[in-house]
Amino acid sequence: MRTVWMLILGASLALATAVWAQSGAKAVDQGKDLFFSQGCYGCHRIGKAGTPIAWDLSTIGRKYTEDQLTQWLRGPSAQKPGAHMPRLALVDEEIRALAAYLATLR
Repeated sequence: MRTVWMLILGASLALATAVWAQSGAKAVDQGKDLFFSQGCYGCHRIGKAGTPIAWDLSTIGRKYTEDQLTQWLRGPSAQKPGAHMPRLALVDEEIRALAAYLATLR
């Protein structure tokens, strides 16, 4: 009986992990799309794409966690008074997706 429960638990964890990974990949893809559709590349660079007016974000995920990036994107001037980055007109899900994408840049 214990073996059956262990198998059920293992299968449940595997399924939950697969679903989580898939939703995480979807958020990263959405975040990448938002980077370009919202015009972030007008000031920032990622690799060869974009304009070098503001920070190059090619490796931003090495320096900041996804949570830190989420906080920054929610309110740049709250994180750094005097920041030149405008407050983004994005809903929370979009901010989290953009932060998920930026966190992958290493």
